[in-house]
Amino acid sequence: MTAIPSTRHKLMIVAGEPSGDAHAAALVCALREAASESRIDVFGATGPSMRAAGVDSVIQSDDLAILGLLEIGRALPKFWRAFTKLKQAAIEGKPEAVILVDWPDFNLRLARSLHRRGLRVIYYISPQLWAWRSYRSKTIKRDVDLLLTILPFEPDWYAKRGVTQVEFVGHPLAGEVEARYGREDFCRFHSLDPSRPIISLLPGSRRKELHRILPEMLNAAALISVSQPDVQFVVAVAPSRTPGEAREIIAARSATVTLPEVLRIAHHETREALAASDAAAVASGTVTLEAALLGTPMVIVYKESAINWHLLGRLINTDHYGLVNLIAGERIVTELMQNKLNGERLAAELMLLLDDRRNQTVRRRLHEVAHQLGEGGASRRVAERILDFVTTR
Repeated sequence: MTAIPSTRHKLMIVAGEPSGDAHAAALVCALREAASESRIDVFGATGPSMRAAGVDSVIQSDDLAILGLLEIGRALPKFWRAFTKLKQAAIEGKPEAVILVDWPDFNLRLARSLHRRGLRVIYYISPQLWAWRSYRSKTIKRDVDLLLTILPFEPDWYAKRGVTQVEFVGHPLAGEVEARYGREDFCRFHSLDPSRPIISLLPGSRRKELHRILPEMLNAAALISVSQPDVQFVVAVAPSRTPGEAREIIAARSATVTLPEVLRIAHHETREALAASDAAAVASGTVTLEAALLGTPMVIVYKESAINWHLLGRLINTDHYGLVNLIAGERIVTELMQNKLNGERLAAELMLLLDDRRNQTVRRRLHEVAHQLGEGGASRRVAERILDFVTTR
Protein backbone atom coordinates (compact mmCIF):
# COMPACT_ATOMS: atom_id res chain seq x y z
CA MET A 1 0.00 0.00 0.00
CA THR A 2 1.14 3.53 -0.77
CA ALA A 3 2.34 5.40 2.35
CA ILE A 4 -0.37 7.80 3.51
CA PRO A 5 0.95 11.23 4.57
CA SER A 6 -0.40 12.99 7.62
CA THR A 7 -3.26 15.00 6.17
CA ARG A 8 -7.03 15.35 6.05
CA HIS A 9 -9.30 13.52 3.65
CA LYS A 10 -12.89 14.45 2.91
CA LEU A 11 -15.09 11.73 1.46
CA MET A 12 -18.76 11.42 0.61
CA ILE A 13 -20.47 8.05 1.05
CA VAL A 14 -24.00 7.07 0.00
CA ALA A 15 -25.83 3.89 1.01
CA GLY A 16 -29.54 3.15 1.18
CA GLU A 17 -30.39 -0.47 1.99
CA PRO A 18 -29.76 -1.85 5.52
CA SER A 19 -27.07 -4.21 4.23
CA GLY A 20 -25.37 -1.36 2.37
CA ASP A 21 -25.51 0.76 5.51
CA ALA A 22 -23.77 -1.99 7.48
CA HIS A 23 -21.06 -2.50 4.84
CA ALA A 24 -20.53 1.26 4.53
CA ALA A 25 -20.18 1.64 8.29
CA ALA A 26 -17.58 -1.14 8.38
CA LEU A 27 -15.74 0.61 5.55
CA VAL A 28 -15.70 3.95 7.38
CA CYS A 29 -14.20 2.29 10.45
CA ALA A 30 -11.60 0.56 8.27
CA LEU A 31 -10.75 3.87 6.56
CA ARG A 32 -10.05 5.55 9.87
CA GLU A 33 -7.93 2.64 11.02
CA ALA A 34 -5.97 2.47 7.77
CA ALA A 35 -5.37 6.24 7.77
CA SER A 36 -4.25 6.44 11.38
CA GLU A 37 -2.00 9.42 10.59
CA SER A 38 -4.75 11.26 8.72
CA ARG A 39 -8.08 12.76 9.58
CA ILE A 40 -11.02 11.24 7.70
CA ASP A 41 -14.16 13.39 7.38
CA VAL A 42 -17.12 11.55 5.89
CA PHE A 43 -20.59 12.83 5.02
CA GLY A 44 -23.49 11.54 2.94
CA ALA A 45 -26.64 9.43 3.02
CA THR A 46 -26.67 7.41 6.21
CA GLY A 47 -28.49 4.64 7.97
CA PRO A 48 -28.18 3.91 11.68
CA SER A 49 -24.92 1.97 11.36
CA MET A 50 -23.21 4.76 9.44
CA ARG A 51 -24.38 7.38 11.92
CA ALA A 52 -23.01 5.25 14.75
CA ALA A 53 -19.70 5.19 12.86
CA GLY A 54 -19.60 8.98 12.89
CA VAL A 55 -20.71 9.81 9.34
CA ASP A 56 -22.32 13.24 9.05
CA SER A 57 -25.83 12.95 7.63
CA VAL A 58 -26.87 15.02 4.65
CA ILE A 59 -29.94 12.78 4.50
CA GLN A 60 -31.03 9.77 6.51
CA SER A 61 -31.69 6.88 4.15
CA ASP A 62 -33.58 4.68 6.61
CA ASP A 63 -37.00 5.36 5.07
CA LEU A 64 -35.75 5.13 1.47
CA ALA A 65 -35.09 1.37 1.56
CA ILE A 66 -38.18 0.51 -0.50
CA LEU A 67 -38.89 -2.47 -2.76
CA GLY A 68 -41.39 -2.73 -5.58
CA LEU A 69 -42.33 -0.45 -8.45
CA LEU A 70 -45.56 0.78 -6.90
CA GLU A 71 -43.92 1.56 -3.57
CA ILE A 72 -41.02 3.38 -5.23
CA GLY A 73 -43.45 5.28 -7.46
CA ARG A 74 -45.32 6.64 -4.47
CA ALA A 75 -42.05 7.71 -2.84
CA LEU A 76 -40.57 9.47 -5.89
CA PRO A 77 -40.88 13.01 -4.44
CA LYS A 78 -38.97 11.84 -1.36
CA PHE A 79 -36.24 10.28 -3.53
CA TRP A 80 -35.96 13.44 -5.62
CA ARG A 81 -35.52 15.65 -2.55
CA ALA A 82 -32.81 13.31 -1.25
CA PHE A 83 -31.07 13.28 -4.62
CA THR A 84 -31.08 17.07 -4.84
CA LYS A 85 -29.69 17.52 -1.32
CA LEU A 86 -26.89 15.01 -1.88
CA LYS A 87 -25.92 16.50 -5.23
CA GLN A 88 -25.74 19.99 -3.73
CA ALA A 89 -23.75 18.77 -0.73
CA ALA A 90 -21.23 17.07 -3.02
CA ILE A 91 -20.81 20.13 -5.25
CA GLU A 92 -20.35 22.43 -2.26
CA GLY A 93 -18.29 20.02 -0.13
CA LYS A 94 -15.87 18.99 -2.91
CA PRO A 95 -14.95 15.55 -1.50
CA GLU A 96 -11.84 13.84 -2.86
CA ALA A 97 -14.08 10.94 -3.86
CA VAL A 98 -17.73 9.98 -3.75
CA ILE A 99 -18.17 6.38 -2.56
CA LEU A 100 -21.44 4.82 -3.68
CA VAL A 101 -22.44 1.60 -1.93
CA ASP A 102 -24.88 -0.72 -3.73
CA TRP A 103 -28.39 0.89 -4.08
CA PRO A 104 -28.11 1.05 -7.89
CA ASP A 105 -31.36 2.73 -8.95
CA PHE A 106 -30.43 5.77 -6.88
CA ASN A 107 -26.64 5.63 -6.95
CA LEU A 108 -26.13 5.17 -10.69
CA ARG A 109 -28.11 8.35 -11.34
CA LEU A 110 -26.10 10.15 -8.68
CA ALA A 111 -22.87 8.86 -10.25
CA ARG A 112 -23.82 10.34 -13.60
CA SER A 113 -24.75 13.72 -12.12
CA LEU A 114 -21.62 14.04 -9.98
CA HIS A 115 -19.10 12.58 -12.41
CA ARG A 116 -20.08 15.02 -15.14
CA ARG A 117 -19.34 17.81 -12.63
CA GLY A 118 -15.79 16.58 -12.19
CA LEU A 119 -16.15 14.53 -9.00
CA ARG A 120 -14.33 11.20 -8.79
CA VAL A 121 -16.68 8.26 -8.22
CA ILE A 122 -15.90 4.95 -6.54
CA TYR A 123 -18.63 2.29 -6.59
CA TYR A 124 -18.41 -0.37 -3.89
CA ILE A 125 -20.59 -3.50 -4.26
CA SER A 126 -21.50 -3.72 -7.90
CA PRO A 127 -25.09 -3.48 -9.08
CA GLN A 128 -26.28 -6.92 -10.14
CA LEU A 129 -26.16 -6.08 -13.81
CA TRP A 130 -25.29 -9.67 -14.67
CA ALA A 131 -28.84 -10.55 -13.54
CA TRP A 132 -30.79 -7.81 -15.25
CA ARG A 133 -30.39 -4.50 -17.07
CA SER A 134 -26.92 -5.40 -18.33
CA TYR A 135 -27.01 -2.32 -20.58
CA ARG A 136 -26.17 -0.30 -17.47
CA SER A 137 -22.57 -1.50 -17.80
CA LYS A 138 -22.17 1.44 -20.20
CA THR A 139 -23.12 3.75 -17.34
CA ILE A 140 -20.49 2.15 -15.10
CA LYS A 141 -17.85 2.56 -17.81
CA ARG A 142 -18.72 6.24 -18.32
CA ASP A 143 -19.50 7.48 -14.81
CA VAL A 144 -17.48 5.33 -12.39
CA ASP A 145 -13.72 5.73 -11.95
CA LEU A 146 -13.24 2.60 -9.85
CA LEU A 147 -15.64 -0.32 -9.29
CA LEU A 148 -14.87 -2.57 -6.30
CA THR A 149 -16.81 -5.84 -6.54
CA ILE A 150 -17.55 -8.47 -3.89
CA LEU A 151 -18.45 -11.45 -6.09
CA PRO A 152 -15.61 -13.34 -7.81
CA PHE A 153 -17.17 -13.65 -11.28
CA GLU A 154 -17.93 -9.95 -11.69
CA PRO A 155 -14.58 -8.62 -13.06
CA ASP A 156 -14.69 -11.11 -15.95
CA TRP A 157 -18.32 -10.24 -16.65
CA TYR A 158 -17.48 -6.55 -16.88
CA ALA A 159 -14.28 -7.13 -18.88
CA LYS A 160 -16.31 -8.85 -21.60
CA ARG A 161 -18.27 -5.59 -21.91
CA GLY A 162 -15.24 -3.33 -22.08
CA VAL A 163 -15.37 -2.17 -18.46
CA THR A 164 -11.85 -2.52 -17.07
CA GLN A 165 -11.76 -0.29 -13.96
CA VAL A 166 -13.02 -3.21 -11.88
CA GLU A 167 -11.36 -5.02 -8.96
CA PHE A 168 -12.56 -7.96 -6.86
CA VAL A 169 -11.94 -7.22 -3.17
CA GLY A 170 -13.59 -10.22 -1.54
CA HIS A 171 -16.96 -10.39 0.14
CA PRO A 172 -17.28 -8.35 3.37
CA LEU A 173 -18.98 -11.32 5.04
CA ALA A 174 -16.04 -13.66 4.38
CA GLY A 175 -14.25 -14.39 7.63
CA GLU A 176 -16.86 -12.41 9.58
CA VAL A 177 -19.82 -14.80 9.85
CA GLU A 178 -19.73 -16.74 13.09
CA ALA A 179 -22.34 -17.96 15.53
CA ARG A 180 -21.90 -16.54 19.01
CA TYR A 181 -22.66 -19.96 20.50
CA GLY A 182 -23.14 -23.49 19.27
CA ARG A 183 -25.98 -25.93 18.82
CA GLU A 184 -26.02 -27.16 22.42
CA ASP A 185 -26.40 -23.66 23.85
CA PHE A 186 -28.93 -22.61 21.19
CA CYS A 187 -31.05 -25.64 21.99
CA ARG A 188 -30.83 -24.95 25.71
CA PHE A 189 -31.90 -21.32 25.25
CA HIS A 190 -34.92 -22.34 23.14
CA SER A 191 -35.94 -25.61 24.83
CA LEU A 192 -34.93 -27.74 21.86
CA ASP A 193 -33.52 -31.28 21.83
CA PRO A 194 -30.07 -31.23 20.17
CA SER A 195 -30.38 -34.94 19.33
CA ARG A 196 -33.40 -34.28 17.08
CA PRO A 197 -33.33 -32.61 13.62
CA ILE A 198 -33.71 -28.82 13.46
CA ILE A 199 -34.96 -26.82 10.47
CA SER A 200 -34.74 -23.03 10.57
CA LEU A 201 -37.09 -20.77 8.61
CA LEU A 202 -35.79 -17.37 7.50
CA PRO A 203 -38.60 -15.48 5.72
CA GLY A 204 -36.77 -12.21 5.01
CA SER A 205 -36.16 -8.82 6.57
CA ARG A 206 -39.05 -6.81 5.09
CA ARG A 207 -42.63 -6.81 6.27
CA LYS A 208 -44.08 -7.88 2.93
CA GLU A 209 -41.55 -10.70 2.65
CA LEU A 210 -42.57 -11.95 6.08
CA HIS A 211 -46.26 -11.94 5.15
CA ARG A 212 -45.77 -13.57 1.73
CA ILE A 213 -43.11 -16.14 2.55
CA LEU A 214 -43.60 -17.25 6.16
CA PRO A 215 -47.11 -18.76 5.57
CA GLU A 216 -45.69 -21.10 2.90
CA MET A 217 -42.81 -22.01 5.20
CA LEU A 218 -45.31 -22.86 7.93
CA ASN A 219 -47.33 -24.96 5.48
CA ALA A 220 -44.14 -26.90 4.73
CA ALA A 221 -43.40 -27.33 8.44
CA ALA A 222 -46.90 -28.71 9.00
CA LEU A 223 -46.45 -31.27 6.23
CA ILE A 224 -43.00 -32.34 7.44
CA SER A 225 -44.25 -32.83 10.98
CA VAL A 226 -46.81 -35.36 9.74
CA SER A 227 -44.20 -37.69 8.26
CA GLN A 228 -41.29 -36.76 10.53
CA PRO A 229 -42.74 -35.66 13.89
CA ASP A 230 -39.32 -35.53 15.55
CA VAL A 231 -38.25 -32.50 13.43
CA GLN A 232 -38.08 -29.21 15.34
CA PHE A 233 -38.58 -25.80 13.71
CA VAL A 234 -37.21 -22.34 14.44
CA VAL A 235 -38.50 -19.15 12.82
CA ALA A 236 -35.46 -16.87 12.77
CA VAL A 237 -36.90 -13.35 12.71
CA ALA A 238 -34.67 -10.72 11.10
CA PRO A 239 -33.50 -7.86 13.35
CA SER A 240 -35.63 -5.41 11.36
CA ARG A 241 -38.82 -7.32 12.23
CA THR A 242 -40.37 -8.09 15.61
CA PRO A 243 -41.22 -11.49 17.11
CA GLY A 244 -44.79 -10.23 17.47
CA GLU A 245 -45.16 -9.97 13.68
CA ALA A 246 -44.12 -13.59 13.30
CA ARG A 247 -46.42 -14.71 16.13
CA GLU A 248 -49.41 -13.08 14.41
CA ILE A 249 -48.72 -14.96 11.18
CA ILE A 250 -48.17 -18.22 13.07
CA ALA A 251 -51.45 -17.75 14.95
CA ALA A 252 -53.34 -17.08 11.72
CA ARG A 253 -51.82 -20.12 10.03
CA SER A 254 -52.58 -22.37 13.01
CA ALA A 255 -56.28 -21.81 12.33
CA THR A 256 -56.01 -23.67 9.01
CA VAL A 257 -53.17 -26.20 9.44
CA THR A 258 -51.78 -28.24 12.32
CA LEU A 259 -48.39 -26.73 13.02
CA PRO A 260 -45.47 -28.71 14.48
CA GLU A 261 -45.44 -29.34 18.20
CA VAL A 262 -41.99 -27.76 18.45
CA LEU A 263 -41.99 -24.38 16.71
CA ARG A 264 -39.83 -21.69 18.26
CA ILE A 265 -39.13 -18.04 17.43
CA ALA A 266 -35.59 -16.65 17.57
CA HIS A 267 -34.85 -12.93 17.27
CA HIS A 268 -31.42 -11.39 16.67
CA GLU A 269 -30.11 -14.96 16.40
CA THR A 270 -30.10 -15.57 12.66
CA ARG A 271 -26.56 -16.93 12.53
CA GLU A 272 -27.00 -18.99 15.68
CA ALA A 273 -30.19 -20.53 14.30
CA LEU A 274 -28.51 -21.36 11.00
CA ALA A 275 -25.44 -22.84 12.66
CA ALA A 276 -27.61 -25.01 14.90
CA SER A 277 -29.81 -26.28 12.05
CA ASP A 278 -29.58 -29.39 9.94
CA ALA A 279 -31.35 -27.57 7.10
CA ALA A 280 -32.98 -24.21 6.42
CA ALA A 281 -35.46 -22.44 4.16
CA VAL A 282 -33.94 -19.03 3.42
CA ALA A 283 -35.38 -16.02 1.61
CA SER A 284 -33.19 -15.05 -1.33
CA GLY A 285 -30.65 -12.36 -0.47
CA THR A 286 -27.39 -11.82 1.39
CA VAL A 287 -28.46 -14.12 4.21
CA THR A 288 -28.07 -17.06 1.83
CA LEU A 289 -24.34 -16.30 1.80
CA GLU A 290 -24.35 -16.28 5.60
CA ALA A 291 -25.90 -19.73 5.48
CA ALA A 292 -23.23 -20.84 3.01
CA LEU A 293 -20.42 -19.48 5.17
CA LEU A 294 -21.89 -21.35 8.14
CA GLY A 295 -22.23 -24.50 5.99
CA THR A 296 -25.98 -24.91 6.47
CA PRO A 297 -27.78 -26.81 3.66
CA MET A 298 -30.70 -24.70 2.45
CA VAL A 299 -33.56 -24.18 0.05
CA ILE A 300 -33.64 -20.65 -1.35
CA VAL A 301 -37.15 -19.21 -1.63
CA TYR A 302 -38.83 -15.98 -2.64
CA LYS A 303 -42.27 -14.60 -3.39
CA GLU A 304 -43.12 -11.11 -4.64
CA SER A 305 -46.44 -9.47 -5.39
CA ALA A 306 -47.88 -10.70 -8.67
CA ILE A 307 -47.48 -7.31 -10.36
CA ASN A 308 -43.88 -6.82 -9.26
CA TRP A 309 -42.95 -10.32 -10.36
CA HIS A 310 -44.64 -9.83 -13.70
CA LEU A 311 -42.90 -6.52 -14.33
CA LEU A 312 -39.48 -7.29 -12.88
CA GLY A 313 -39.14 -11.08 -12.86
CA ARG A 314 -39.19 -11.43 -16.62
CA LEU A 315 -36.32 -8.94 -16.94
CA ILE A 316 -33.94 -11.21 -15.04
CA ASN A 317 -31.59 -12.91 -17.51
CA THR A 318 -29.52 -15.20 -15.33
CA ASP A 319 -29.85 -18.95 -14.85
CA HIS A 320 -29.96 -18.66 -11.06
CA TYR A 321 -31.53 -16.32 -8.52
CA GLY A 322 -29.59 -17.41 -5.45
CA LEU A 323 -26.16 -15.90 -4.87
CA VAL A 324 -24.84 -19.28 -3.76
CA ASN A 325 -25.69 -20.83 -7.13
CA LEU A 326 -24.44 -17.81 -9.07
CA ILE A 327 -21.02 -18.07 -7.42
CA ALA A 328 -20.90 -21.84 -7.88
CA GLY A 329 -21.91 -21.47 -11.53
CA GLU A 330 -24.44 -24.26 -11.15
CA ARG A 331 -27.54 -25.21 -9.16
CA ILE A 332 -26.13 -26.67 -5.94
CA VAL A 333 -29.04 -25.38 -3.85
CA THR A 334 -32.71 -25.72 -4.83
CA GLU A 335 -34.51 -22.46 -5.64
CA LEU A 336 -38.29 -22.10 -5.25
CA MET A 337 -39.30 -18.74 -6.66
CA GLN A 338 -42.76 -17.15 -6.84
CA ASN A 339 -45.33 -19.72 -8.02
CA LYS A 340 -42.91 -22.59 -7.38
CA LEU A 341 -42.93 -21.73 -3.69
CA ASN A 342 -45.62 -23.73 -1.94
CA GLY A 343 -45.78 -25.86 1.16
CA GLU A 344 -45.68 -29.20 -0.68
CA ARG A 345 -42.58 -28.47 -2.76
CA LEU A 346 -40.72 -26.80 0.08
CA ALA A 347 -41.48 -29.68 2.44
CA ALA A 348 -40.20 -32.21 -0.09
CA GLU A 349 -36.94 -30.31 -0.67
CA LEU A 350 -36.27 -29.79 3.04
CA MET A 351 -36.84 -33.48 3.78
CA LEU A 352 -34.29 -34.36 1.10
CA LEU A 353 -31.75 -32.21 2.94
CA LEU A 354 -32.32 -34.21 6.12
CA ASP A 355 -30.87 -37.29 4.41
CA ASP A 356 -27.32 -37.67 5.75
CA ARG A 357 -25.64 -38.28 2.40
CA ARG A 358 -27.42 -35.41 0.66
CA ASN A 359 -26.76 -33.15 3.65
CA GLN A 360 -23.03 -33.80 3.64
CA THR A 361 -22.78 -33.33 -0.13
CA VAL A 362 -24.43 -29.91 0.07
CA ARG A 363 -22.25 -28.90 3.02
CA ARG A 364 -19.13 -29.75 1.01
CA ARG A 365 -20.31 -27.68 -1.96
CA LEU A 366 -21.17 -24.74 0.28
CA HIS A 367 -17.64 -24.87 1.69
CA GLU A 368 -16.32 -24.51 -1.87
CA VAL A 369 -18.54 -21.46 -2.42
CA ALA A 370 -17.36 -19.94 0.86
CA HIS A 371 -13.75 -20.34 -0.30
CA GLN A 372 -14.50 -18.42 -3.52
CA LEU A 373 -15.73 -15.42 -1.52
CA GLY A 374 -12.16 -14.67 -0.50
CA GLU A 375 -10.39 -14.33 2.79
CA GLY A 376 -11.53 -12.09 5.61
CA GLY A 377 -10.66 -8.40 5.72
CA ALA A 378 -12.57 -7.10 2.69
CA SER A 379 -13.40 -3.80 4.41
CA ARG A 380 -9.73 -3.24 5.18
CA ARG A 381 -8.72 -3.97 1.56
CA VAL A 382 -11.39 -1.61 0.25
CA ALA A 383 -10.25 1.12 2.65
CA GLU A 384 -6.64 0.78 1.54
CA ARG A 385 -7.62 0.84 -2.12
CA ILE A 386 -9.70 3.99 -1.61
CA LEU A 387 -6.88 5.75 0.21
CA ASP A 388 -4.50 4.82 -2.60
CA PHE A 389 -7.02 6.18 -5.07
CA VAL A 390 -7.49 9.56 -3.38
CA THR A 391 -3.76 10.08 -2.83
CA THR A 392 -2.87 9.19 -6.43
CA ARG A 393 -3.81 11.82 -8.97
